[in-house]
Amino acid sequence: MELNHVIIKTPGAPAALGPYSQGILLAEIGLVFSSGQIALDPSTGQLVPGGIEAEMARVLDNLEAILATAGSGLDRIVRTTLFLIDMTDFDAANRVYASRVGAPLPARSTVEVRKLPKGARVEMDVIASVRPGL
Repeated sequence: MELNHVIIKTPGAPAALGPYSQGILLAEIGLVFSSGQIALDPSTGQLVPGGIEAEMARVLDNLEAILATAGSGLDRIVRTTLFLIDMTDFDAANRVYASRVGAPLPARSTVEVRKLPKGARVEMDVIASVRPGL
């Protein structure tokens, strides 16, 4: 089976900072793959102020916009990777994450990294299922 790669692009999430797509939809297998999202406000292109909790909320807003454009949502995430520049932010990031991503909880990895684009504290990417019939 040949897969048709549909590029996901939405003004509800920041434009890509490099040569990549916001997301790719593989409708034949019912999955959408997002690129990593940092806490850029799509209307200004600037990192949101307010620390890890504000950044995590914006990251989830960005991912939610990408997923919605692909016919999915935060409730359909099956796998995610969370990148933090400081593991002391783990609990605060988890509080925001848990308030937006519900059951069934996706599989997830969390990795501490040295640096993220634009001075971000957090980045996250997801794989999610799409709603039937799309």
